[in-house]
Amino acid sequence: MFGLNVFKKDNNNKDMTYFKEVKEVKHNLNGKEITIRTGEFAHQAHGCVTVTLGETVVMATATMGSAREGCDFFPMMVDYEEKLYAAGKINSSRFIKREGRPSDNAILTCRLIDRPLRPLFPKGMINDVQIICTVLSADLENDPAILALVAASAALSISGMPFKGPVGAVRIGMDPQSQELIVNPTTEQEESSLLDLIVAGTDNAITMVEAGAKEVSSEHMLKALETAHKFIKELCELQTKLVEIVKPEALEYATAEKNEELTSKVFEAINQEKLSAVGGKTKQDFKKKLAEVEDDVLEKFAADIEEGSVSKGFIKGVVLDAAEKLMRKNILEKGVRIDGRALDEIRPIQCRVGILPRTHGTGLFQRGETQILSVATLGSPGSAQIIDNMEENTTKSYLHHYNFPPYSVGEVRPLRGVGRREIGHGFLAERALEPVLPSKEDFAYTIRIVSETLACNGSSSMGSVCGSTLALMDAGVPIKAPVSGIAMGLVTDESGNYKILTDIQGLEDFAGDMDFKVAGTKNGITALQMDIKLTGLSLDLLKEALSAGDKGRLDILDQMLQVLPEPRKELSK
Repeated sequence: MFGLNVFKKDNNNKDMTYFKEVKEVKHNLNGKEITIRTGEFAHQAHGCVTVTLGETVVMATATMGSAREGCDFFPMMVDYEEKLYAAGKINSSRFIKREGRPSDNAILTCRLIDRPLRPLFPKGMINDVQIICTVLSADLENDPAILALVAASAALSISGMPFKGPVGAVRIGMDPQSQELIVNPTTEQEESSLLDLIVAGTDNAITMVEAGAKEVSSEHMLKALETAHKFIKELCELQTKLVEIVKPEALEYATAEKNEELTSKVFEAINQEKLSAVGGKTKQDFKKKLAEVEDDVLEKFAADIEEGSVSKGFIKGVVLDAAEKLMRKNILEKGVRIDGRALDEIRPIQCRVGILPRTHGTGLFQRGETQILSVATLGSPGSAQIIDNMEENTTKSYLHHYNFPPYSVGEVRPLRGVGRREIGHGFLAERALEPVLPSKEDFAYTIRIVSETLACNGSSSMGSVCGSTLALMDAGVPIKAPVSGIAMGLVTDESGNYKILTDIQGLEDFAGDMDFKVAGTKNGITALQMDIKLTGLSLDLLKEALSAGDKGRLDILDQMLQVLPEPRKELSK
């Protein structure tokens, strides 16, 4: 089932110091041979592999740097480089021939690689880690993004870093006639597929899901997830074989030092009665009550702060950690959320349309404190965006742009270019609406939607799905069906107890274990995205979360349709 080769050094060359033995493993993955090879390129990196499927070749390097003192997050960077030479192309620009800033597709692929890998490093690790995936050859038939994720995992696995992998990934499509599932579909098969599902996971659990679909049922989606995990296990086993022949030496790493004694002292100084009162329906309620607990503890440690033995930041961190732990405990033991809602309760919703006089269509969607203003603009076919990248030369006539200004979360920071998060959220909402748009033959206009996040306390991406639906209908775009979306959460403990949360707010996302977003119509799912902070989730738990998500998004959809039940009969003047 698995092939294994070691290419010996050329003994005719007297000095072999600079060369390594090339080692590779092969496997027939659903009728296609996939090869993972190491020792050929980039010897200075701690781990380097190439993954080949057909004539698509992706190289991934994994390198670990020194520890960042005082760092309070894991500094891992992921880059995905689309090289035009990989497809035998030269940039069509008359003036610029070198590859420039990453395309939106490359940024989305970076996020795709980062999300399933990050939770598999030790908590508190502060060493810089950089993963660079480079497409060396693209046959325009086998997807390099999936190979890049597998290559990144393999490079980490042989690097000696404390990585709890390996991770496998596959893409699942669905034949429009037979509805049979297709594993790693070709580019041609993807164009007509009812489903575009990317799943990543370890040999015993799923760690990441990303999907776009043409109103696919939950039953078909679960079957696709189950099929994907079968092949993920095979890819994990293939990487394990490579690790066995490489025998990497473990690298030393550092974690953020935690003063357990001082942490315990601060925790004991917290007024538990005041801590138990931390909460409220709004973010400001929570912050105000949390600040009261912080001030109480800061007063008790005033002398220590003055002499420098403890900082205000450290004390506030311990208090926030205590509040988060209490929130999780209340959810698990009492079924009580921080804002008083039931586990399956959706925050109050308000919808409006036709707000701005000179725009073509507007939809204001507010759920709790999250408020999204989506604006639709219709243009001529000539307004379509020209796409010229490694894999295609085409035009795009439906665009969704998502903005997340600092005032939306009550912060002050400079306005810079669009970040990776904004591109990712915009793409998720874009693909959620794409299956219900009219064909170009029936509606030749170019459609651009801009979703402005005016206020945020959780799941602004799903709010922009709802706002976009309202804006399209307000503009008179004859969509096939309205779409709504919801974000589901999860809280677990070490004993295996868990609670699924409907319509998570910010703190439940930040301090919870899962962010599971599902969008769709009354007929089925159009988009899916799951990120977790655990090492994986079982299919049974995913089934339960998907079922609860379906119920929640349909409840939201009913409230949206009370404002505007169908697209306007005439386009905006």
